[in-house]
Amino acid sequence: MATGLLSLLLAFALLLTNPASAALPLDRLLANGNFEESPKPIDLKKTVIISKKFTAQMGNRWPVEYISAEPQPNGMYFDVAHGVHAVRLGNDALISHTIKVKLGSLYALTFGASRTCAQEEVLKVSVPPKAGDLPLDNLVRNRGFEEAPHRLFNYSHGVLLTPKQLDATSLLPGWIIESLKAIKFIDAKHFNVPFGKGTVELVVGREIDIAQVLRTVTNKLYNLSFTVGDARNGYHESMMVETFAGKETLKVPFTSKGKCGFKTAKAVSIRTRITFFSSFYNTKDYGALCGPI
Repeated sequence: MATGLLSLLLAFALLLTNPASAALPLDRLLANGNFEESPKPIDLKKTVIISKKFTAQMGNRWPVEYISAEPQPNGMYFDVAHGVHAVRLGNDALISHTIKVKLGSLYALTFGASRTCAQEEVLKVSVPPKAGDLPLDNLVRNRGFEEAPHRLFNYSHGVLLTPKQLDATSLLPGWIIESLKAIKFIDAKHFNVPFGKGTVELVVGREIDIAQVLRTVTNKLYNLSFTVGDARNGYHESMMVETFAGKETLKVPFTSKGKCGFKTAKAVSIRTRITFFSSFYNTKDYGALCGPI
């Protein structure tokens, strides 16, 4: 397993069924659950925790590193999920915490985690007698359209990208442009982009869609989340984006406002295709095509 970064904002939420107990605190951090209580320099070898004093309440198996959300000497930057500090788990590393619980009560364990390399990473979480693996990877490749030819990011009118029928190699790695028409790539410098440096605008209604085929596990549930909106290009009418994930479908209508939609989809095979297209044909006053992003 590749090296992973686990930022343990560990909070237990007690789900009480007795209304008379509603005044009790329902959640709290574990002892040093956000790792803001740092080990002493003598307990560290560079960033690796070498003393069990710091982990008296968190029994661990090395290598476990204590890191901060700041530039590192080797040029890396750790994306800490919550707060300023976190622990980084090496190959097969383990960190644990023992707490007192009430028999028969329900608890929810929440935490933030992020990864530090491009390899597939899996975080195993165990609360006896239950345990499970949590993949830390986004199944969607190039989710923010950050991978694209450099010159696409500096055009005030956007750039039309040819479909697969005309160009077998997609200019957007990971994505398939499926239509007889072109799709429009726009950058954050000249248009309203929800996040990142660029995105795509669906400008030809149902005649164009963008898709990706994901590796999935049959009968496993997945959450597909996405953001749609307008490009801040002068169009102020109703739009609608439709998305398909396997056999599931979702329509997201909006009027010149960005929205975030999500749909839980159940995988029906080891390959699942996700597809996005615009339901409407939209134009500006002077006839120029436009659409949702």
